[in-house]
Amino acid sequence: MNAQELVKHIHWLGHDSFRIEAEKLVIYIDPYQLPARDLPKADLILITHHHGDHCSPQDVARIQGQETVIVTVPDAAAKLIGQVMQVQPGDTLQVKGITVQAVPAYNTNKFRSPGNLFHPPHLKLVGFVLTLEGLRVYHAGDSDHIPEMAQTHADIALLPVSGTYVMTAEEAAKAAADIRPQIAIPMHVGADIGSPDMAETFKSLCIVPVVVLPLER
Repeated sequence: MNAQELVKHIHWLGHDSFRIEAEKLVIYIDPYQLPARDLPKADLILITHHHGDHCSPQDVARIQGQETVIVTVPDAAAKLIGQVMQVQPGDTLQVKGITVQAVPAYNTNKFRSPGNLFHPPHLKLVGFVLTLEGLRVYHAGDSDHIPEMAQTHADIALLPVSGTYVMTAEEAAKAAADIRPQIAIPMHVGADIGSPDMAETFKSLCIVPVVVLPLER
């Protein structure tokens, strides 16, 4: 499978939420405000951090089965039940037969108040790199354009583009230039956070191919 084929198995559910169907698994990332319809149960749920628009116990419960494994950071793990594995940046796990790498995600210039970042480095929040069908899929989580991205190798990169809490479209385009994926997919728009137009701005600025996924509802 190549990157273009794998993108067909990546479903954008709004905001930073995705469902990926690959390796005979159903994988959700940051499930939040899931569509009001029946959804496949998760084999694996990845949650980047504890904020309510990323770690939603009600949404997790809708897709969680007895065999579902959740991988997340400690502050989010405290809000969840079931088979929960805790990670911090730099950890690599084998889960359900796939490699899951936790990578740093933090702000450098997005402030809640003077000197108070929305996502400070010391909280050790994460993005994830998954190896699926021989390809590396990077979900950046809530992050600015950080130096670690230049060392993040990915074939498909899911990048936030809305600004305010995360990278702007311009900053995300620079991040994509560092990462050099085969395909970049914008996220962190909608759900009252960032206009969908920002995804198109990102696409116009990006030097790598961009796929703007349709919102599945």
